[in-house]
Amino acid sequence: MSIRILKPGVQTTIQAARRTGLRHMGVPSSGAADPLSMALANRLVGNAPGTPALEVTLSGMTIKFLEDVSVAVTGAVALCSLDGTAMEPHATLQARRGDILAVGAATRGVRSYIAFAGGLQADDFLGSSSTYLPAGLGGHAGKCLAAGDEIHLRDAATINPFQTPEEFQLPMLSSWMLRVSRSAETDRLQDSHALFAPKFTVANRSDRMGVALQGAKVSTDIEGDMPSGPVFPGTVQCPGDGSLFILSADAQTTGGYPRVAKVLREDLHILGQLRPGDALSFVERSAEEAATELRAKHDYWRRWLADIESII
Repeated sequence: MSIRILKPGVQTTIQAARRTGLRHMGVPSSGAADPLSMALANRLVGNAPGTPALEVTLSGMTIKFLEDVSVAVTGAVALCSLDGTAMEPHATLQARRGDILAVGAATRGVRSYIAFAGGLQADDFLGSSSTYLPAGLGGHAGKCLAAGDEIHLRDAATINPFQTPEEFQLPMLSSWMLRVSRSAETDRLQDSHALFAPKFTVANRSDRMGVALQGAKVSTDIEGDMPSGPVFPGTVQCPGDGSLFILSADAQTTGGYPRVAKVLREDLHILGQLRPGDALSFVERSAEEAATELRAKHDYWRRWLADIESII
């Protein structure tokens, strides 16, 4: 029981739940760049939030079904069709043996997620099937999928179809606001308002390692190299040229650039949908505000995703 990749797109990988508790050993977390969208896709086919699914980046992909299975697509705005018939996102679809699913290029957002009832078979590494491309670990032999690859389904099934309620369909925007808290070197900023006054633009370097920003320059009073320190997905770094860089799902575990902010846990999923050319601004939150807003976001999403604390 499997699917066959006909057109893989620029970067399609298998992603699943994050690797946790291993950063002190130098192991990045990986997992979906937008775990909330992946959880929504898995919900539509009866899976747990972190069940292995496909993460499709920007250009779309085409697959052929070699077995009957329920399937769902969420995430970036993209035209999709099943065996030539246009399909809506955020709905359970019934794919039959021989059907072809085409997910088009993203027009807003960056990543689409395709989930299959029962999930995908994938290589496990340290408790997760997520692909970590820099080291070639997890997923499908640790690599991007290629034309001709066949991915086996763990326990292919069909379920009664339903849709994500409209209030739980994530908007894909071209202008974003990220909530951040202070970080280790925030006090070293030469202008404490420089981080929050301007709007930045997402630069062309936007991948699973991180998101580069262009626009206003931000500087610190640190000259030369500083000792490497721990970093996490969401850490906002300030290299010497003043162009900020936000670490994302595949971020390394240590870094030597000043850490001037940290994207709050409740907004980390947005990083996976930041598209080159999008506008971006930061707004600061205190620790108390961050905790209150995280609880509020969990309360909102728990009505549809019972395990929301494991997702965001």
